[in-house]
Amino acid sequence: QCVVMAGPGAIESRRQLERIAAALVDRGVRVLSGNVLPRYDNPYGFQGLGEEGLQMLREIADRYGLMTISEVANPAHLPLLVQYVDLIRVGGRHLKDYGFLRALARQPKPLLLTRDPASTIEESLISADFLLSEGNPHVALCEAGIRTFETYTRLTLDLAAPATIRRLSHLPVVVDPCSAAGRRDRVLPLSRAELASGIDGLLLDLHDDPDHALSDGAQALTLEQFHQLMDQFDQLAPIVERWG
Repeated sequence: QCVVMAGPGAIESRRQLERIAAALVDRGVRVLSGNVLPRYDNPYGFQGLGEEGLQMLREIADRYGLMTISEVANPAHLPLLVQYVDLIRVGGRHLKDYGFLRALARQPKPLLLTRDPASTIEESLISADFLLSEGNPHVALCEAGIRTFETYTRLTLDLAAPATIRRLSHLPVVVDPCSAAGRRDRVLPLSRAELASGIDGLLLDLHDDPDHALSDGAQALTLEQFHQLMDQFDQLAPIVERWG
């Protein structure tokens, strides 16, 4: 079974989150994603809603019967995320911050560990072992693109990585095609390809008005594209036996 998780790259308003949550429930998607805390990559961009955004995420998710996932971009934010979200995503920039990984593993929430664009699969698995060794068994790996010579997309999604990881590890594999491509017109074909490869989860950026998004709008699917992708999944799933 492939678990779909979707939501805005950055939560901007209650109205935005309500519309997205309603779309998820309509398609049977059970995990609402959304980031609310400042990241390291752009000091001049939208810096998130902070705890207010987390409260909003929790409130709306509870109302619609959804679980939540959000990224921890700074070790100082961890206690706040633990308080509000069900799953914590670890950005690729922390892949080799082993002290932080150990601290993450000591809290009980499930962790989604993202491979850094310049790291190998083996390095990603070693970092996952740091989490597992601290006693947190709820660890999944996230593929969000690797750095290559290609400039047409932000990164290159390693389509072979999920199958490789399954041969080397028991850990579930989630794919983030939006972060890899950096442009929404590539997300649907990449998602279809990864579904066929047998991934365990798909994490999507979804926005009700991506052309006016405050963050990551170019890579976010519209609500119409999301419904289109879910229709395609319904057709593909019986063929690849990955949909329950």
